[in-house]
Amino acid sequence: MSLPLEGYTVVAIDQAVAAPLAARNLADLGARVIKIERADTGDLARSYDHLVHGTASHFVWLNRGKESVALDLKDPACLDALRALIRKADVFLQNLAPGAAERLGLGAEELRADHPELVVVNLTGYGAGGPFSQRKAYDMLVQAEAGLVSITGTSDDAVKTGIPTADIASGMYCSQAVVAALLRRERTGEGATIDVTMLEATAEWMGHPMYVQMYADRQLPRMGLSHAAIAPYDSYPTSDGDVLIGIQNDRGWRSLVTDVFGRPDLVDDPRFRTNILRVENREACDAEVSAQTRTWTTTALDTRLAEVGIPAAQVNTVKGLVEHPQLKARKRWRPVETEGGVVEALLPPATFADVEAPMGPVPALGEHTAAVLRETGLGDHQIARLLASGAAVQHEHIEQTDRLTESVIA
Repeated sequence: MSLPLEGYTVVAIDQAVAAPLAARNLADLGARVIKIERADTGDLARSYDHLVHGTASHFVWLNRGKESVALDLKDPACLDALRALIRKADVFLQNLAPGAAERLGLGAEELRADHPELVVVNLTGYGAGGPFSQRKAYDMLVQAEAGLVSITGTSDDAVKTGIPTADIASGMYCSQAVVAALLRRERTGEGATIDVTMLEATAEWMGHPMYVQMYADRQLPRMGLSHAAIAPYDSYPTSDGDVLIGIQNDRGWRSLVTDVFGRPDLVDDPRFRTNILRVENREACDAEVSAQTRTWTTTALDTRLAEVGIPAAQVNTVKGLVEHPQLKARKRWRPVETEGGVVEALLPPATFADVEAPMGPVPALGEHTAAVLRETGLGDHQIARLLASGAAVQHEHIEQTDRLTESVIA
């Protein structure tokens, strides 16, 4: 069976996290993704660290299955080559600074004037127009502007999430919108201009606390591992550690106190009869639960809760995630090539029964420059001049690059 996006071509000027994740999602679905990088430094995420066989961990995560073309877009010949690539593409995706694409002549209106079936996606921090349109938009800053930081952490300390939530949210909405636009194009023949902002994607994820604020005029407190609207829902002490328990409804409460704790009297305790009452009496509820959990070891309680069907978990480490028996049992790890060696990567979360994501290599900077430039109609002599001037960079196939350069000198 063919991959869902097989035959589609995406040209992406993507860097950092949000747009690269969007483009990688499309590559995992079978699209050909041509990544345009700066000729001097490449995607800035390449320099975040060098922990994965000499390659940055962010870059390995976000850029498998792409072709890297390294160009100086201030050079007219390189910019013309990029335009030629876009003319033959199905999707153009970019997360340049606000207004930069338009200054390069790569604005959606200009590109689609001659290529109306093109899907153009602009991923920005705050979107065009409005007082924040020109602001820098890094993940932590957007988490703060979206109010996420105000509800994340403990009563003592506000914290950002441990992963780049704003980046991931906007990247996921971006790839979802591309698939929807391509599906519509199959019916109508028309492309699309799509704007995705990090602020609006993160604001969408703030649904519950946002509606509490809007209609109850109440800022949800930072709850740590607890939950503002559910109880008991927290980490509870055992004789040798902790277990997280999350009771979702009154039936779950009944099962917890009778089938696990052997305390049926708590079912009809007037303080705990419903979830609303348990939230109102959270301190007393948590005290009763903690008194019971302390009589168990962590493993014994976790096992019993699972047997009864109570939502529970132990606090895992990242090492524990890497070694998680469920991921191993479901065979979720695959080898992926990088310039420094083979690494392990997780299959995409959406599993197709009849076809597997290609999980292509992570490209070296400019690994595909010469080959892709040939597709634009440039000859070897023209490509060699660009390589010799530094306007284009070809990382690998050094002998071939040398031959091209020598032909210019000769």
